[in-house]
Amino acid sequence: MFTGMMPLVIIAVAVIFSSIKVLNEYERGVVLTLGRFTGVRGPGLVFILPGIQQVFRLSTRVVVLDVPPQDVITRDNISVKVNAVIYFRVINPQTAVLNVENYMYATSQLAQTTLRSVLGQQELDDLLANRDKINKNLQEILDLHTEPWGIKISSVEVKNVDLPQEMQRAIARQAEAERERRAKVIHAEGEFQAAQKLADAAQIMAASPASIQLRYLQTLTEIATDNNSTTIFPVPIDLIQMFLKKSQN
Repeated sequence: MFTGMMPLVIIAVAVIFSSIKVLNEYERGVVLTLGRFTGVRGPGLVFILPGIQQVFRLSTRVVVLDVPPQDVITRDNISVKVNAVIYFRVINPQTAVLNVENYMYATSQLAQTTLRSVLGQQELDDLLANRDKINKNLQEILDLHTEPWGIKISSVEVKNVDLPQEMQRAIARQAEAERERRAKVIHAEGEFQAAQKLADAAQIMAASPASIQLRYLQTLTEIATDNNSTTIFPVPIDLIQMFLKKSQN
C-alpha cells in the first residue's frame, strides 16, 4: 500500500515546492490567476497555484541603461554621433507588466528616438555648452512617456559627442583665432593704460624740473648694476638749448 502511494507523495511534494517562490527585498511579483491580475506580492515567501497562477518577477532597483551612439544632424546641419546613459526604476510593477510587453526594450527604443529628436533641434554650440539643460529636457520628456508604464526616469546624461575630423579642425582654428583676438585686445589695453600713466608722469615732472634730474640719476644706477662696459649719461635738454641759442646769436 505504501509503495502504491509513493508516486502520489512525490507529486504532492513537487507541487508544494513548485508553488513556493522566494522574492528578494528589492523584487516584487505580479500574480495572474487564470490570466487575470490578482495582485502584487513580495518580498519574502510567495505561494502560487501551479498551472493556475503565474508570477512575474520585477526588480525595483535603479537600472542603468546605456543608449548606443546615435547619428544626429543638428539644426545647423552638422552630423554628430551622440550616446547617453539613463537611470530609471520600476515604481509600479502592475503597470510595468500589464501596460507594456517589455519595459526594458520599450524604454531603450524610446530613449534612442527621443535623443535623436531633441538633439536634432539644437545647434552644435548649444549641444556642447548647454549639456545640463539638454539632459533635463530629455529626462522630462522620457519621464512623461514612461509614466503610464510604471517607470520613473530619474536622470539622463549625454556622455559623448563625437564630431567629424573636419569640424574638430574648424573648432580648433576658431578657438585659436579667439585666443589671438583676446591677446591683441589685452595688449592694446595695456599700451593705452601705459600711455595714460606716462602722460600723467610727464605732467608731474614738468611741474618739478628737479624730478627729471632725479630720474636721470636713478636710470644711471639701474644701468650700473648690470656691470656694463658702456655707460649712457643723459644730457639735460636745457644745456643743449643754451648752446643752440649761442650758435644762433
